[in-house]
Amino acid sequence: MRDRHVTVAGLGVSGISAARALRRMGAQVTVVDGGDSDAHRARAVELGAQDVTVRLADAENLPAGTDLIVTSPGWKPQSPLFTAAGAAGVPVWGDVELAWRLRAARSAPPAPWLAVTGTNGKTTTVQMLASILGAAGLRAPAVGNIGTPLIDVVLAEEPPDVLAVELSSYQLHWAPSLRAHSAAVLNLAPDHLDWHGSMEAYAADKGRVYEGNQVACVYNCADPATEELVRRADVEEGCRAVGFTLGTPGPSELGVVDGILVDRAFVENRREQAQELAEVSDVTPAAPHNIANALAAAALARAYGVPPAAVRDGLRAFRPDAHRIAHVADIDGVAYVDDSKATNTHATQASLAAYDSIVWIAGGLAKGATFDELVRESAPRLRGAVLIGADRHLIHEALTRHAPDVPVVDLARTDTGAMAAAVHEAARLAGHGDTVLMAPACASMDMFVNYNARGDAFTDAVRALAAAGAHDVE
Repeated sequence: MRDRHVTVAGLGVSGISAARALRRMGAQVTVVDGGDSDAHRARAVELGAQDVTVRLADAENLPAGTDLIVTSPGWKPQSPLFTAAGAAGVPVWGDVELAWRLRAARSAPPAPWLAVTGTNGKTTTVQMLASILGAAGLRAPAVGNIGTPLIDVVLAEEPPDVLAVELSSYQLHWAPSLRAHSAAVLNLAPDHLDWHGSMEAYAADKGRVYEGNQVACVYNCADPATEELVRRADVEEGCRAVGFTLGTPGPSELGVVDGILVDRAFVENRREQAQELAEVSDVTPAAPHNIANALAAAALARAYGVPPAAVRDGLRAFRPDAHRIAHVADIDGVAYVDDSKATNTHATQASLAAYDSIVWIAGGLAKGATFDELVRESAPRLRGAVLIGADRHLIHEALTRHAPDVPVVDLARTDTGAMAAAVHEAARLAGHGDTVLMAPACASMDMFVNYNARGDAFTDAVRALAAAGAHDVE
């Protein structure tokens, strides 16, 4: 990289990490970003002190003399900067591509990557995988689209033994050289189509995670599209397709038998043997989609040679991040569950499938989503619905078409007390044995800073309801 002129697109966490690393290696670095806020200026001052040029409010023009662009994940392929780069013959790498190439340049053997992608469940699965690997005595941080930037990890003085890497479709789009030890695609559903342009392009970018895999391509038996991506992948000789299922596994699969997670992929005789890994009760929460996450994590860990006891111990030790199907309280025989992270219909469908009798709090920014299939599939479980947010009418219309007997409360208010009102209305609709589930199927930014703030508002409202004895909460 010495003396190369590199333009870094984006002044976020990954962009700053890339700029610093490139500068340390002797590159001439310019960072471009369309923003010009106080926060942007503060970051520009920090990088300027390290002899990095920063151009704010200028995201479209290719700096003169650029040899390479390193982009942050969110920048669309159609951005004018990349159009200009293509016309000038300048390559574009993502931060993951840069990290992959830098790892190969180290004198010590680089740590293998166990990679996870999918529409939903990536973060939880990667964290489960890191917990399992840690239980096996390995230094194995969860990195990538989560936590510490990959570039910082691969350049650390004491590199880890193996990496549990979460990869978004954005990151995979810009990472053509990536070749993981093993990888998993958890599921595929329409998402980020405004960025990719089509479902086919989105799926193709997800499928890049399988390219060049060495040991195992892990796919979801319940989602044929993930297996099709394995079939299309060009992998190293000897790399195997390994499925995971919530049912009884066949040969070369992991699955569930009588409440036990079992492995029929990484045993000597796959046709005759099954290795017990853990109990369903070892997984928190033990919702179906989370059991699937655990099986995918176990498959990647087993592909790396982790013993069964470490799978069990790692799953027992794991606790999910906040706002992921988190039980908040039981009040008068009603359970209250926060799944604010369910920001699309695919995630919400998995969340709704975990409970038998639900009062559903939903709504927000639909991001172009439709809700007919979600409501049609979930209608038998719904005892009521409370709708909030800018696009709540879309969910209301789907409920009218496919669940006309389900009582619906439509809340027009968007002030800070809206969530408390939603919880109050849900409590009124719920009966003993029901679950009030806040799984919005929408983004949060119409009413909240992010899904964390939305989940916090729900949790606060539920606790206020409990403190009030479940009465007179406004």
